[in-house]
Amino acid sequence: MSTPTTQSTGSQDGPAELPRTLRALAVVERAGNALPHPFWLFWILAAILAVISTVLSTMDVSVVSPKDDKTVVVRNLLSGDGLAMAMSTAVENFATFGPMATIVVVIMGVAVAERSGFLAALMRVSVSRVPASWVVFAVAFAGTVSHVASAAAYIILVPLGGMAFRAVGKSPILGIVVAYTAIASGYDASPIPTPNDTIFAGITTTAAKIVDPGASVSAVSNWYFNIASSFVLATVITLVTRWVLAKRPDLDADPDADLDDVADLRLSPRDLSAVRWAGAAAGILLVALAIVVIPSGSPLRGEGGSLADSPFLDGVAGIVAVLFTVVGVVYGWRSGSIKAPSDVPTLMGEGVKQMAPVLVLFFAIAQFLAYFDWTHLGDVIAVSSADALKTSGIPIVVVFLLILVVMSVVNVLVTSGSAMWSIAAPVVVPMLMLLSVPAETTQALFRIADSGSTAITPMSPYFVMALGFLQRYRKNAGIGTLASYTLPLAVAMTTVWTLLFLAWWALGIPLGPGAPVR
Repeated sequence: MSTPTTQSTGSQDGPAELPRTLRALAVVERAGNALPHPFWLFWILAAILAVISTVLSTMDVSVVSPKDDKTVVVRNLLSGDGLAMAMSTAVENFATFGPMATIVVVIMGVAVAERSGFLAALMRVSVSRVPASWVVFAVAFAGTVSHVASAAAYIILVPLGGMAFRAVGKSPILGIVVAYTAIASGYDASPIPTPNDTIFAGITTTAAKIVDPGASVSAVSNWYFNIASSFVLATVITLVTRWVLAKRPDLDADPDADLDDVADLRLSPRDLSAVRWAGAAAGILLVALAIVVIPSGSPLRGEGGSLADSPFLDGVAGIVAVLFTVVGVVYGWRSGSIKAPSDVPTLMGEGVKQMAPVLVLFFAIAQFLAYFDWTHLGDVIAVSSADALKTSGIPIVVVFLLILVVMSVVNVLVTSGSAMWSIAAPVVVPMLMLLSVPAETTQALFRIADSGSTAITPMSPYFVMALGFLQRYRKNAGIGTLASYTLPLAVAMTTVWTLLFLAWWALGIPLGPGAPVR
């Protein structure tokens, strides 16, 4: 893969609006580069929180808590009590941070499936065995499914998108764009529970406890919405690609580009057999799980046979981890990538090792959220904002749209979903809960903002990675080139996804098991 460049590619590489796009992207890039690493960003936010809490506590700012109708006063983080709390609870804050243990468990299972080669093989099969007329939808839908592999989805599927399009006589440049945009702007719309689901659920639960101490948001609380979203977004990508992008005059690869890569899509008979065995193993596990869970008297159900508050939902992260471990082991055994039982914990360890930067970030996030909760600033902002919105009479749909716009803009600069949600959730989740909006609904709204603008921001490291893959076929492609391709897709996806959310809200359809939208 050649080194990505950022120069303008001239009028031949984009529409007439490209220079304006380039100027806007340059501003975004400079602003984003000025931001500190998310680890330090949270410590800076903690310092700002300390100053604000000092000022507000001096002013005796308070609200009446909706939890118990008691007066809640802002506490000074720089006081003796505040410093003692910060010092004595640092380890506990990290150890009890909701998403941490769950994400480690899920990643251990996903790592076995990924590093055994199963996920890469599955993606090859999914995009190589479809008719030419369906290849756009197949690559787009594979992009939403690929999120189970987290960041590895970009590395595996983006180049495969170019190969798949080339194999059916379409532009490989278009294949790169479709695959990248499907992953980036549909990142939180997977029909299969992903590691991100567990992270978001943990952060949402922590934020919801500001209003309801007994609140609990599961990793599958948005599952129904995610399934529908993945199909809708894949359809949107297909239509925009056919009606808009496919009509561009600049889709041809360079004359000297290396196009001899179609064979990479095909699996060996041994690997194909391994995929079938792994699929059969997954089917057996899912049938067995259904047999155990479906009966109303199942031990995996809650009180009165409920699934909403049950051991099944409480343990869904572990179930997902076991499922991925089993299919990975079966695939590895049949393909030869796993030769001994000792290979399995080694693969798990490699997956956890890859998560080390995220765990380091979690330490900073956990401290900030603990400080925010202790100062009661979240209660004050949530109650005051909710009261102001009630008084103003602004329709809740307008509130949704305002929050969506603000978070979408922030996402252009803060591309880490867990970082952005950690900042936003303690404010918007309790605020909307006081307006009778469930925490799960606010989380679903965040998913749209966290995904939509990702495909167009050069601040994402995967944008640069996708540009590198694009340059295999167009050497002089730059940031503006890729952005001019992804912008129509990203805008259409965000618009339609928002309309889907509003329709879901209006119809009152549950977002997931035990998660009413209203």
